[in-house]
Amino acid sequence: MTPPLFLLDDLPDDDVLRLVGDEGRHAARVKRLGVGEPVLVSDGAGALVSCSVLAVDPDGLSLQVLSRRVVPMPAPRVVVVQALPKGERAELAVELLTELGVDEIVPWAASRSIAQWHGVRGDRALDKWRRTAREAAKQSRRAWVPVVGALAATAEVTARLAGASCGLVLHEDAPAPLSTTALPGRGEVVVVVGPEGGITSSELDAFTAAGAVATRLGDPVLRTSTAGAAAVSALSLRLGRWG
Repeated sequence: MTPPLFLLDDLPDDDVLRLVGDEGRHAARVKRLGVGEPVLVSDGAGALVSCSVLAVDPDGLSLQVLSRRVVPMPAPRVVVVQALPKGERAELAVELLTELGVDEIVPWAASRSIAQWHGVRGDRALDKWRRTAREAAKQSRRAWVPVVGALAATAEVTARLAGASCGLVLHEDAPAPLSTTALPGRGEVVVVVGPEGGITSSELDAFTAAGAVATRLGDPVLRTSTAGAAAVSALSLRLGRWG
């Protein structure tokens, strides 16, 4: 079984690491890790350290470093522009995308998004997305925590697509399936996932004018909270991420 992974924003070069705070308390009190058990520690930016528990105390764990390595960022990067889902489906979308290997998630205020982010409520929602991505990265033992960007307007999504190596817009009426769409070997693949009400014709026109290609996953019509995860899964196979 793969050892549990914990995140340290500051990962020192010492031979013994201290895991304290929320991470340390979770390891000691929830995971109930004992002396000698294996643990992985990452900074969320590619560094991955294999450790063994040296000691357990009320504040956390002392860890003996056994080995260090750097996990390279996959190429091309996979970015999902996710229209805001409603309710708990937002966290489900972020969790699934992270566990399946997305490199960046961009929340998008689409015209037909039911959920709206404004002021303090928007700040709290964004913070929740970021915390969800962090926890899902730990669950899936990822050395890279996905970037969760600020809320983007349609014009900003259009600009992101214009600068991408490959821009894809998931659309149920698209003639070409994702399985046959040409993919680059480097740069960024940006995938746009629309809201429950669908992408408007003006949004689709703006995206395709920026160079994006409308594509479909298959015959089933998926919810916005699962469509991105399905696309990342298909891309991971085609890009060789899943050997």
